[in-house]
Amino acid sequence: MSTISLIAVIVVAAVVVIALIALLWALSRRRHLRERFGPEYERTVEERGDRRAAERDLRAREERHGRLRIKELPPARRQEYADEWTAVQRRFVDGPERSVAEADELVTRLMGERGYPTEDHREQVRDLSVKHGHTLEQYRAAHATKVRGGTGGATTEQLRGAMVHYRTLFEELLSDQRSR
Repeated sequence: MSTISLIAVIVVAAVVVIALIALLWALSRRRHLRERFGPEYERTVEERGDRRAAERDLRAREERHGRLRIKELPPARRQEYADEWTAVQRRFVDGPERSVAEADELVTRLMGERGYPTEDHREQVRDLSVKHGHTLEQYRAAHATKVRGGTGGATTEQLRGAMVHYRTLFEELLSDQRSR
């Protein structure tokens, strides 16, 4: 085999190895995003219409979340929130729409105390998606029901469902557990 042929074989082999490494790296990053964001991964891909754009968006969310100062609450403060939640649930029978609005406010307050920005609901959802992507659709549904309930457009059963959805996220935020 001539020197030129040998060099060509080495170059081709190096290119193939580099391409395989790049492919494995990309697949690893994709798997990481799918695991971290859960159903939010597919939702973002569908919303963006392009997997690469969606993955850039999800990585940007991770970076933003990494800059947030998310903190755990002391046990006494967690108990205060748990007690507030219990009171909100008790009031549901007499005022379902009001209780759902209170649940939304309580979740937002808890998020703020934990260190999540709370000014913009859309940004709240994006920030929550990093650690709570597996329950985020429930939060979206609860919030949508709260909005409909404020205008009398939600049934009692829908409002009850919203309370259940809020409770799921509330418990995760309160216990500092990532959803799975």
